[in-house]
Amino acid sequence: MTGPGPTDRNQPRRRIGEVGDVEVFVADEQTTHDIDADRYARLSHLVLEAEGVRGDVEMSLLFVEQDFISALNGTHMGVTGPTDVLAFPIDDHNLRAGRSPDNASRRPPKREPMADPGPLLRGDVVVFPSVAQTNAAANARSYPGHGGELIDEVDLLVVHGILHILGMDHAEDHDRRHMQAAERQHLAAFRGMTGELGG
Repeated sequence: MTGPGPTDRNQPRRRIGEVGDVEVFVADEQTTHDIDADRYARLSHLVLEAEGVRGDVEMSLLFVEQDFISALNGTHMGVTGPTDVLAFPIDDHNLRAGRSPDNASRRPPKREPMADPGPLLRGDVVVFPSVAQTNAAANARSYPGHGGELIDEVDLLVVHGILHILGMDHAEDHDRRHMQAAERQHLAAFRGMTGELGG
């Protein structure tokens, strides 16, 4: 299986003659951790724009409680218990799951451009911050600026989930390297945009 090449990342992810705006809906439906919804809306917009998403496009980003993500993980992945992130590309039955391991991740099939004038629904990214908190210290320095804090790990999971709904995966080594490079690029750009120092 081949991953997207460098030129693929520059191609618009929307039909020609794009009209409208990219919309990102962020909902914090958990109460354990403080989540900056505005931060993750900005990060999502940055990734979508950098990946060539244009036009009347919608995606949602949900921060959820353990019961909710555990139910999704059981129903869609056949795994008991919570995970850190799940990605649901719209009209794609190949669910993408958390960062590691990810045995179910596959690139979605090529699709014809939509002919209707409605918004293109890219998909949903679902994040469980408590697992992110548990993994944060272990993943410190996994990209420049990841200091082992919850915010660093959630930044990474949001980017990771969005790349999954855009068709990237990490089932094969070359796909994993390509996806990790894209993650680092987007996170560095976001850190530069927000004025945060990289480590």
